[in-house]
Amino acid sequence: MIIDVHAHWGPWFFTMDVSGLTVPAMNRYGIDLAIVSGTEAVIYDAPAGNRALAAYLGSVPGAARLYGYVTVNPRRLADAERDLNAYLPTGRFVGVKIHTDYTGSPATSPQLRDALALVASAGVPALVHTWGASVLDLAQACLDTPGLRVIAGHMGADGYRHAIEAARACDRLYLEPCWSHFPAGRIAEVAAAVDPERLLFGTDSTLIDPASAFGSVAAAGLTGDAADLLAWRNAAALFRLPLG
Repeated sequence: MIIDVHAHWGPWFFTMDVSGLTVPAMNRYGIDLAIVSGTEAVIYDAPAGNRALAAYLGSVPGAARLYGYVTVNPRRLADAERDLNAYLPTGRFVGVKIHTDYTGSPATSPQLRDALALVASAGVPALVHTWGASVLDLAQACLDTPGLRVIAGHMGADGYRHAIEAARACDRLYLEPCWSHFPAGRIAEVAAAVDPERLLFGTDSTLIDPASAFGSVAAAGLTGDAADLLAWRNAAALFRLPLG
């Protein structure tokens, strides 16, 4: 089984049409389940994008293999609280997505701290965009927020060695590896240095072809329990997904 914890649904702002490719991409690569955020919600308008994703998840038969993130803009917390109350009880949304760059809310900002406190009170994990050393700031925010569980999206990208330090510092922080670049040995180095129960699989589809993530994970040479934990078991436990 494979669970993709970092995927997207809907059109991007590029001159290409991938709006209908979420499930076909899953089929092509053998991804069983994916947790998706609405691209409109991440890029433009969180409430409108969350509403569109909710309508899709609730009405399209092919969406049965998809679960949603409620996208939260830390600078619009009233909207965020309303959306969390509306969509989490449906069972189709299992977490929160926060993009720190697009919202101008870095991990050190009071806006993100307030948003993470709201997420913790909702009792779901948050996938938070990290890059470089910002993953260390996210770890500190997690330590400072009781009950919070966070996923460091991209596990810091080029700051993946900071991600190792972050995961060691906070046992409620998880690492997800997707990135448009995959230096040789990156995932193997991280997997050798952190608790295997803190690793997740993500692709950034449909922004990035899943082949990139699959190739990098394969190159890490993980086997047995370590491979299964990263591929699906950790995600199933973190998001409390009903399997089988």
